Amino acid sequence: MSVKAVIDTNVLVSSFLSKNPNSPTVRIANAFLDGRFTPVYSRGMIDEYVDVLGRDYLNLQAAQVEELIGHLKTSGEEVVPAESNENFPDPDDKVFFCTALADDAHLVTGNMKHYPPANFVVTPAQFCELLGI
Repeated sequence: MSVKAVIDTNVLVSSFLSKNPNSPTVRIANAFLDGRFTPVYSRGMIDEYVDVLGRDYLNLQAAQVEELIGHLKTSGEEVVPAESNENFPDPDDKVFFCTALADDAHLVTGNMKHYPPANFVVTPAQFCELLGI
């Protein structure tokens, strides 16, 4: 059985900006590119990735972002987010929670306080442990 995961935007931003090749976010990005887990995504997540990763102050190369999203679309599973009546401090986070909920996937985030308590919401370090990386 393959491990499935929804990756919150903050994990991707951290992986791009980290100077530490052994940080959990960089290890997750590498595991994503190596096919060590199945990424789960929805159209709303892609929109959020494009919006956030394209912000000028991050200074990310457009080609890097396009490559990441292209890889996600070819190697991942697109789902329709489930419904949830939970409240979210940032409404943009709801799509990540509901996407994970729709496919019994982990939600990997560096902002645990942005999500309701749920056993499938994990930190990058916890996800690395789960993958054994």
